[in-house]
Amino acid sequence: MAETYNTDVVMDDGTVIRTTVTSSSLDVQRFIEKVQGSPIRVAGLDAEWRPTRTRRAEQYPIAVLQLCVDRRCLVYQIIHGTGIPISLCSFLYLSGFTFVGVGIADDAKRLRAEYSLEVSNAVDLREMAAYSPHRPRPELRQAGLKDIALAVMGVRIAKSREVTSNWDAPLLSMEQVEYASINAYVSFEIGRLLLTGN
Repeated sequence: MAETYNTDVVMDDGTVIRTTVTSSSLDVQRFIEKVQGSPIRVAGLDAEWRPTRTRRAEQYPIAVLQLCVDRRCLVYQIIHGTGIPISLCSFLYLSGFTFVGVGIADDAKRLRAEYSLEVSNAVDLREMAAYSPHRPRPELRQAGLKDIALAVMGVRIAKSREVTSNWDAPLLSMEQVEYASINAYVSFEIGRLLLTGN
């Protein structure tokens, strides 16, 4: 049976992210129903997988898919999922949301190849930050999420090698859940700020 739980992830600045961690299709559907009516049509999207140890090794499949709308985040252990819910397919392809993240084209390509999920409106935060009509920052064209978060939001996020390792474990550590939630939320918030200009 799929495990699901809810937790509050608190960032250093006090921001609380309501997070659902699950491998259940039904709980993914419930999350999507909650966020679909959001007036903010932006969603942070990220994916995690176990890193390979050598350059020649085959990549492990995506293990975790993160979605964040406003301060509500889903950490979907897709590798342990009970099937891909139709609501997730529809949300990623037909919802009218703009999905934002760093390197999102690669994540979208892998989601398509590994899970037949199409992300219809994916925008890379590096492009958004570099060419924003509100305040262009060309130096961020090659930046990672950590640098973009500092430049756009003024927040520091950490990236620990230990936390970013065993994403296909049946039970994620609290550190992994925090990392996954914060990355998805920060992606959402940067996208929102760059799209709205405030």
